[in-house]
Amino acid sequence: MNIPYRTQRKLKRTGLVLLILAMISVIVWFCSVIFLERYIVYTRDGAYLDFSVSPQQMTGEIAQPPVGKENVSIYFNEGANALNSNAVLTKLDGYYIDSEALTKDSAAIWEQIKILPQGTPVMIELKPGRGTFYYKSTLTNATLAQTVSVDAVDELVKELNKKGFYTIAQISAFRDYTFGLANVSSGIPVAGKQFLWMDPGGCYWLKPDDPAVQAWIISIVKELKEIGFDEVVLSNFSYPDTDKATIPENKDEILTQTAEKLLTELGGDTFTLSFGVSNSTFTLPDGRCRMYLENISAQAVGAQLAQTKVPDPSVRLVFVAKTNDTRYEQSSVLRPIGAAQVLEAQKADKATAKDLAVKRKAEKEAAERANSQTPTQDTTPTGETTVPTETTQEP
Repeated sequence: MNIPYRTQRKLKRTGLVLLILAMISVIVWFCSVIFLERYIVYTRDGAYLDFSVSPQQMTGEIAQPPVGKENVSIYFNEGANALNSNAVLTKLDGYYIDSEALTKDSAAIWEQIKILPQGTPVMIELKPGRGTFYYKSTLTNATLAQTVSVDAVDELVKELNKKGFYTIAQISAFRDYTFGLANVSSGIPVAGKQFLWMDPGGCYWLKPDDPAVQAWIISIVKELKEIGFDEVVLSNFSYPDTDKATIPENKDEILTQTAEKLLTELGGDTFTLSFGVSNSTFTLPDGRCRMYLENISAQAVGAQLAQTKVPDPSVRLVFVAKTNDTRYEQSSVLRPIGAAQVLEAQKADKATAKDLAVKRKAEKEAAERANSQTPTQDTTPTGETTVPTETTQEP
């Protein structure tokens, strides 16, 4: 297709004109930006044009570099346990949520939790003797339980931490069916046999001094620390009470050494690692830890306290009680979460009665002070009695 010469010239002129107009538009836009820049006001919400202020009225201040300060102290906190914010262990008076409660009615647990004051100790069982996990563990070899709602337990744990309770996680240490089944060499065998001994509850027991067993426990406790628990209790921290399994003669020494190793690895200034044992003669390692006793009758509390070697047993010896018997209160005590409503009501009544007694005592003391300040008759040396007279001022 041939375009006539005259048409070509018109197109060239038109294109040149458009190019010139485009260049003029760019120059005008650039100049307008430069001109309007003085009227731009920057705020947290963005920028806008403000023509109400003339350029002559605009004042500014030359920015100066910040003045450096000498001798600035820098504190580096390596984790939650780096700062010693609560080094002193205190007496426990709280509640526990075991596997039976978790498998029954979680709604009832929530109702009991609502009435507890902030700071109440609450222990929750997260790995029973079957070895399955009641929370959503991220450990490679963790087997989640099918008998409870893991999501519901995770939500409960979050709520406990959110409300400021003193949270305690309970895991079975050496009674672990799942781990024993997968690691036969780490389990306790039948006496004189090669296969593992199983207790009447259908669970295997693990060797406390086995490196794989200790590494497994350490990994679980570290995960629970990261979740936010203030304390972890290693229940079943013992050998099985039987003569049909291979039990070493120096079992007490092995348990003591294992406890020391675990506490050295996991302990901290604000984190407590505790041990659930079969009797109070167990020797606790030095450090931030407690001893937990289960299945102890109220009648036997005094005997357990008498024979224990635990320093400050009223704080560091914890009875996991099944009743509301007040004899457990000689030491730290945790009771079933189902008893919370009754016990908290009793505590409120006691507090009210105590406040009333304090109030009556204060009123009595105030009355006695008032009586002591009342004017009394004075006796002169001659035995004559002088009566105070009242003087009035004449107007």
